[in-house]
Amino acid sequence: MMKGLGDMMKQAQEMQAKMAEMQEQLANKEVEGAAGAGLVKVIMTGRHDVKKVEIDASLMSEDKSMLEDLLAAAVNDAVRRVEEANKDSISELTGGFQMPPGFKMPF
Repeated sequence: MMKGLGDMMKQAQEMQAKMAEMQEQLANKEVEGAAGAGLVKVIMTGRHDVKKVEIDASLMSEDKSMLEDLLAAAVNDAVRRVEEANKDSISELTGGFQMPPGFKMPF
């Protein structure tokens, strides 16, 4: 019985190490969110840090509130893409085992 417990502890440690490695990879991964048919783009890391914002020059003559709406939409798109990438990576790590509802990665 102790051998089984030891094996289980070893597997838990391996899973923890893989999880830490995956978290680091996800944190450094960059995704692109876009709005307005790609006229506004946001590059965001897995930590939800915005690294770059690109606004097509043709939008500079547009209404300020429209530009603000497009920027917000591009950021929201990037956030959704980060979350989807995180979910896909967790699914790969857990072999498709579903995490409990509300489970959040610690970053």
